[in-house]
Amino acid sequence: MSLRGAYGFPIAAVLLWGGNAVVTKASAGVIGAAEIAFWRWLIAALVLLPFALPTLKAQWAEVRESVGRQAVLGLLGSALFPTLMYLAAAHTSAINMGVIQALMPVMALGLAMVLFRQTFSPVVWIGALVSLLGVAVVVTQGNPARLIAQGINPGDAIMLAATACFALYSTLVRKWRNALPQVTCLFLQATSASIVLAAPFALSHRTGVNVANLPIVLYAAVLASIAAPLLWMGGIVRIGPARAANFFNCLPVVAAALAVVFLGERVTPAMLPGALLVIGGVMLAERYAARAVV
Repeated sequence: MSLRGAYGFPIAAVLLWGGNAVVTKASAGVIGAAEIAFWRWLIAALVLLPFALPTLKAQWAEVRESVGRQAVLGLLGSALFPTLMYLAAAHTSAINMGVIQALMPVMALGLAMVLFRQTFSPVVWIGALVSLLGVAVVVTQGNPARLIAQGINPGDAIMLAATACFALYSTLVRKWRNALPQVTCLFLQATSASIVLAAPFALSHRTGVNVANLPIVLYAAVLASIAAPLLWMGGIVRIGPARAANFFNCLPVVAAALAVVFLGERVTPAMLPGALLVIGGVMLAERYAARAVV
């Protein structure tokens, strides 16, 4: 496959993840947060089972050794992250969710420093501060001083917590690499998430899967939870993590465009400069962080 053709993998993944911000916002009011999160990962686990089963049988010793770590990853990336996103969707826009989620690489750099004692140049932290300023511009509609007077919107605060969970997930995935196929790891994480989410699902008010929310559940389960991660990993293998990261930085733009088209959300004057600050700061931080690692 040519390099140009390989770019289709991360592009497709970012389009699916950008669409998930729209789908998550659309889920508010038609299905509960605990409910869609539980069904999402239960369906994903059932779809992945036939593909993971051969490895589960042939490499059971390696699976048993890794299952504890995969359970932690499932809690962070598959249970907490999406559930918090669904909760945030009731209080903020899909555009804000996409912009805040773009902070994930910078948060992951900070966690790598704290947890694994990695050191980065001052330029990395300048990039991180620029990104944080961009988020502040977006969530305060161009007046960051409002954060002192009024605080942050509850939905944006929840989305920041969700992004922190995914940043920790991404950091631990890199730290806990193993020889198991990606499909098997996804299955173990989806299964763990289903088990963790079973109690909140049972205790919460349940709307039930119906004609109105079934497409939302299936999109989240199959496209956002299975197809997008596998496409992203395929892109990293083919073009490398540094090039793939540049496509992830386009996530807020993709999410905003899809939210305008499908949800009719309005782009405020502060959103464009705020998103540019986020993307620019993340790209700056990633570039100098990659040099430090090398």
